[in-house]
Amino acid sequence: MLPNLDNIKERNDAKKKEFKKLKNRLSKLKKGKLDRLVHEAHQQIFEPYNCLECANCCKTTGPLLTDRDKQRISKYLGLSILEFQSKYLHFDEDGDWVFQKLPCVFLNEDNTCQIYDIAPKACREYPHTDRINQGQILNLTFRNAKICPPVFSILEEVNKKL
Repeated sequence: MLPNLDNIKERNDAKKKEFKKLKNRLSKLKKGKLDRLVHEAHQQIFEPYNCLECANCCKTTGPLLTDRDKQRISKYLGLSILEFQSKYLHFDEDGDWVFQKLPCVFLNEDNTCQIYDIAPKACREYPHTDRINQGQILNLTFRNAKICPPVFSILEEVNKKL
């Protein structure tokens, strides 16, 4: 069963020590084994899950926008890249382009996305638990577990299998 948004932070806090040990163990696994464990859990957890019931990622986390994202979205909106940047984006503390406001300005009330077909790469790939080289993004995965109920469950499932 997936944690709901009401208690995901509390559940993460309760698992802080356990997840710290898990992260340490996962960082020592060979690339192929780590990817296999996470990908199997991803498939199992996400198969029945409907992200539109949650959309917490769109409500709480701004994606990094690449130059290609900015070009694609600005063209779709009929804006120049500079107009798009001025109207919707700002530089974050790391010097990356991100949306100015949260929740995402393109998030509809029913949790659908107004720009879904041309969404930023970071949005399309979120929560990244199905990509290769999971070892490179372990920190991100553990941060995402505080936002995304399925990621929390993926980590619990991986922990059970170790």
